[in-house]
Amino acid sequence: MAKGAVVGTAVVVCAAAAAAVGVAVVVARRRKRRRDAEAGRRKQASDVIEEVEQAFATPTPLLRGIADAMVEEMERGLRADPHAPLKMLISYVDNLPTGDEHGLFYALDLGGTNFRVLRVQLGGKEKRVVQQYEEVAIPPHLMVGTSAELFDFIAAELERFVGTEGDDFHLPEGRHRELGFTFSFPVHQTSISSGTLIKWTKGFCINGTVGEDVVAELSMAMERQGLDMKVTALVNDTVGTLAGGIYADNDVVAAVILGTGTNAAYVEHATAIPKWNGPLPKSGNMVINMEWGNFKSDKLPRSDYDIALDFESLNPSEQIYEKMISGMYLGEVVRRILLRLAHDASLFGDVVPPKLEQLFVLRTPDMSAMHHDTSHDLKHLGAKLKDILGVADTSLEARYITLHVCDKVAERGARLAAAGIYGILKKLGRDRVPSDGSPKQRTAVAIDGGLYEHYKKFSACVEATLADLLGEASSSVVIKMENDGSGIGAALLAASHSQYTVEE
Repeated sequence: MAKGAVVGTAVVVCAAAAAAVGVAVVVARRRKRRRDAEAGRRKQASDVIEEVEQAFATPTPLLRGIADAMVEEMERGLRADPHAPLKMLISYVDNLPTGDEHGLFYALDLGGTNFRVLRVQLGGKEKRVVQQYEEVAIPPHLMVGTSAELFDFIAAELERFVGTEGDDFHLPEGRHRELGFTFSFPVHQTSISSGTLIKWTKGFCINGTVGEDVVAELSMAMERQGLDMKVTALVNDTVGTLAGGIYADNDVVAAVILGTGTNAAYVEHATAIPKWNGPLPKSGNMVINMEWGNFKSDKLPRSDYDIALDFESLNPSEQIYEKMISGMYLGEVVRRILLRLAHDASLFGDVVPPKLEQLFVLRTPDMSAMHHDTSHDLKHLGAKLKDILGVADTSLEARYITLHVCDKVAERGARLAAAGIYGILKKLGRDRVPSDGSPKQRTAVAIDGGLYEHYKKFSACVEATLADLLGEASSSVVIKMENDGSGIGAALLAASHSQYTVEE
């Protein structure tokens, strides 16, 4: 081979080697950049998660402080302090079911786009309840029509339902049918069977009803239908749940709704209600509707996510407690945290999923389904993220981070709810073992609502936290699931406040 050819070949080889080295260097740099970027992303994700864990922490001493604050606000509300966040509404329910009630009673449960009509035949302790009910959808045009149109429709459906009474239901001769009316809208109650509407909510906008007595509106509609029925109790759903709970278990002292919204009611000693002006009830007790969703305290561990959610809500600075513990908001808090992780740590890839920007796109039932995924690769959680956010392929790391976020948000909500229940028991002196050595007094709390019933990790955390707060006293406190308490409770209150019971 010629010398020049050898030199040329060597030059080519050297150039190729140099190029290969150059490519290797470029590849190495790219890999390093990717590793650095991945490390940076993971560091960002870790920082956000650590921040969430700190902001959502609910150590037991904090929960005890929140319970103390709840008691303070309860007392302020009972004094009619105009600045108290808890209104502590007097329900005028002083006769609660005992189990001895007899007779045929009806209930109407109006609280949303559907209403329910229910009838029960009470047979005392020997034969407790026979019941039937129907659910009726309210036509959309009646939700924005007139008061007469809405109540005439309800009365017509009630009359049709009464017409289907079977052989199991018996009305004593000479008696009117009596009705318990569960009306889950803001009302200023003036007696057990009267109350004026403060405002419509839940999509209703009806002229001519605000400021009017809703029982009178329903009664006039029933008269127009020729329906011989008298409303003997006007209650909200939480008070109805309390009545249903006490009917099943005489040791029930309070009821809590943990569903889309949240509220609590309990039995208070009439002498402990400074704003009560009338004669003391014969029973010595009065049911208080706390409207506890509006509880607020600087002890509540509000995060930046909670503050932003509240600011952007339809009712800023209101229902602070509800926005931290109820089914309406838990999924939205999770969405806001995932959005932060998507922006700051590219949790779902380089592009933030557009659907993740949508308010309330992540509902609490979906959050619950993801939280309860026990598969080794969290495939069900991944499927939910695909369906809800449109992310076709999520990493296992992203799924585990999402699961952890669900866990932290649900745990905080459940522990805060338990602190509220503990506050009620503390107000009633049911939070401790008797110091004089007397037997422990059994205490029951009735709970209703889809969040508590279906979100099992949430409800288990509520119960475990309450037991922790109660300590030794926890052995005498039980939680009772009260399904559909508001409907049956209204019928029971119609019975316990029956005009015929009073006459007898």
